[in-house]
Amino acid sequence: MVTETKTTQSVGDYLRANIREYGLLVALVVIMVFFQALTGGVLFRPVNITNLILQNSFIVIMALGMLLIIVAGHIDLSVGSIVAFTGGLSAIMLVKWGIHYSLVVPLCLILGGLVGAAQGYWVAYQKIPAFIVTLAGMLVFRGLTYLILQNRPIGPFPKDFQSLSTGFIPDFLYFLNPVPGVITNFAALVVVLVLVGLAIYYGLKNRKLNDKHGTENEPFAFFAVQMGIIAVVAIFLGYQLSTYKGFPNVLVVMGLLIALYTFITTRSTIGRRIYAMGGNEKAAKLSGINTERLTFYTFVNMGVLAALAGMIIAARLNSATPKAGVGFELDVIAACFIGGASASGGVGKITGAVIGAFIMGVMNNGMSIMGLGIDYQQLVKGLVLLAAVFFDVYNKNKG
Repeated sequence: MVTETKTTQSVGDYLRANIREYGLLVALVVIMVFFQALTGGVLFRPVNITNLILQNSFIVIMALGMLLIIVAGHIDLSVGSIVAFTGGLSAIMLVKWGIHYSLVVPLCLILGGLVGAAQGYWVAYQKIPAFIVTLAGMLVFRGLTYLILQNRPIGPFPKDFQSLSTGFIPDFLYFLNPVPGVITNFAALVVVLVLVGLAIYYGLKNRKLNDKHGTENEPFAFFAVQMGIIAVVAIFLGYQLSTYKGFPNVLVVMGLLIALYTFITTRSTIGRRIYAMGGNEKAAKLSGINTERLTFYTFVNMGVLAALAGMIIAARLNSATPKAGVGFELDVIAACFIGGASASGGVGKITGAVIGAFIMGVMNNGMSIMGLGIDYQQLVKGLVLLAAVFFDVYNKNKG
């Protein structure tokens, strides 16, 4: 009879093995505290936290799709133009043609998927480098945006469509609110408390399962500290949001997508195959993975998410403009690389991309509050991106 033995890592060994993931989280906290101090407490005000979510939701959403493309070993430079193109199409359908928003939203998502499919075909089946295909797409769809909008903005939109970005989840627990004069959306605070409780419960449950199957766990002290920090930060942010208007609709959409893509990348067959393909495409193909179809799907997925982001931006601005989405591809790609994605493919996590997006967002927001010009903002973001990629290459060479 063979007895399973289980080894236990020290906190130091565990941190060294996961330095990138937890280093990012620490970096985000440090950056937030830094700008909170420099802005005189403005950063963590309820209104500004809400603005931070609204301003960065579309970057986070697109980063989910971009991460899969980068993990697969490709890149997509066209997402900013697809944002503008689908936003423009949604404006034409809503304002000029009078189509109801319940039809416009799925139609634009389908159109985004078709745009992604058009580019994915050339990359996957014709073997044209994604850099070239999506660079062409960036120019083509930007030009099409100018054509369909005739070089002028279109708006305003119906209130229901605007609520996609500017609406809030109503306080369905208002009758239980103990301090209505302080907390204006009690449901938001309750939901955060429930989510924190579930996170701790499932964290402990996973540890027990790992113990049962002889799988290595992170040190309990580290787990406890990690859960404590997450709980404190989540409850603080939840309380701040509950004293304003509660959860923006787009935060709920973003949260559901993050959960879905985390499941896909960590628990699904297609997720494992994307990582295998990015790590070694030839080996993946020899093992029976249809790499062409997988690459095609990643671009279709990116097109759908870019279309969703385009509608969110248009709804937030209450108009579609020809220059919407300019430079967004750089912010999205930077978020993925800052979040730990490898330029050579096969490496990257959804949580990392989300943290990377919020690092970029907090820096943008903090520097704007401080009154720094766009020149300094671009300089700082460029240096942060370079440092993140250098850190990735250094760790790889060291290993």
